[in-house]
Formats: sequence, structure tokens, C-alpha cells
Amino acid sequence: MHVEIRDAVEADAERLAELTESPRDVMRNLVHDRTVRVAADDDDAIQGFVSFDARRQTVHVTQLEGPVDVCERLLEEPLRFARGEGMAVELLVAESDDDRRAAAEAADFVTDGPGPRFDGTRTVRYRRSP
Repeated sequence: MHVEIRDAVEADAERLAELTESPRDVMRNLVHDRTVRVAADDDDAIQGFVSFDARRQTVHVTQLEGPVDVCERLLEEPLRFARGEGMAVELLVAESDDDRRAAAEAADFVTDGPGPRFDGTRTVRYRRSP
């Protein structure tokens, strides 16, 4: 599938909410508070998105949604930003989320131990150093 990566806009919040099963207002705030890129197909239908922010020499991927191939493309965005700034990139993935783990590993992230639990869900910390 061919997708174009672009900056998210407020009008995308409804589709982001569908992808994450989150309230639309939460996704609208995400678009305003973080760097958010969306992957849109030829019909401009959003297939996935990535959000990230930078703190203390690390770019933190805060959300990653979409099919594996789309997620692989989306991970290029925080990696590109990090390269320009000489920063590492970190990503937390639910231990049971094989698709996100496959996307991280395809993007040359390495496991960096267990991450925190979210609502009882174990996570794995992935990292890619500059």
C-alpha cells in the first residue's frame, strides 16, 4: 500500500480516535501537544499515525498505530528528527503486541529491557541510539 506521511491536523482527530478507541478530544489535544504524523493512502484515508516528543536527549514515541508496514514507515519520522538532533529514540510496546514489536525490530530498534506496566499490561522498552 502506498502512503504519504504528513503532519496531523485537528480535522484528523476523529480518525485517530477511531484507531485508538480514545475520545476525540484526547486525540485533538494530542495533535496540539505532540508532534504527530499520519500515514494517508491515495484517497487521503488515514491508515496509521505516530506521535512523539523530545525530552532529555531522547525522542519518546508516545503512540504508534496502524498495520506493520505503515508503522515501519511512520517510525522513520521520529528517527529522522532524532538523527538531526543527535538524540536516541525510545518506544514502549505492549509485550503481547507482535505487530508493533515487528515494526520496531524492522526499524533496527533493540530491546532495552522491560518497560513500565500500563493498566497491568507489561511493556518492552525499545531503543535506538544515535
